[in-house]
Order: sequence, then structure tokens, then C-alpha cells
Amino acid sequence: METIAEMFGKRVRTRRKSLGLSQEQLAELCDLHPTYIGQLERGEKNASLETIMSVCRGLDITPSELFRNISANGEKTTADSIYELTLQMSDKEQKAILEIIKSIKSIID
Repeated sequence: METIAEMFGKRVRTRRKSLGLSQEQLAELCDLHPTYIGQLERGEKNASLETIMSVCRGLDITPSELFRNISANGEKTTADSIYELTLQMSDKEQKAILEIIKSIKSIID
């Protein structure tokens, strides 16, 4: 089972990569050290609220989006897995997936 810090770190890494940023570039945007970004991404450090906000600004994402479906006990939900996959996709791909999900939902309902 992953810790919350590890799940947060994976989210940061996934979002950073989807934006095409290196750890160094993200660190510059967040006014943090690149080594610290790496430690966050590996779940080795627990970020303060101030750091979380700085990382969110650098990643152009809200804290609620970054923490969506991360449970307090560290268990990954199905929705979390889907969300992580979509973060790796372009906006166009995300919109296509959304339309597919809507179509499937309308069939099921």
C-alpha cells in the first residue's frame, strides 16, 4: 500500500511530465530546489501547505485536482487510477475519453 506522500508524489510527477516539464523547470516555477522536487515525487518528503500551493501553481492545477480520490488510508480507488491515466493524456485525448465515458454511461442508464 502506498503512503499519501507517495501518491501525492506520483501525481506531481505525472502532471509535470504531461506538461513537458523537467524537475528543474518545475522547481524554478515553484521557487524550490530541484532535489526537493525529486524527493516530493518519490514520496520521501511531506510537503507543507505552502509548498503544496507553490507546486500547484507551478503545475497549473488546483490542490483539489491534485488530491482528488486520494483516500486517507492510502488505498487507490478506481477513479484515482482513471484520473492518473487521464493526466498523462493531451486535452484532446481527455475530451475523447470523456465522450466515450458519457456514451457508455448513457447505455448503462
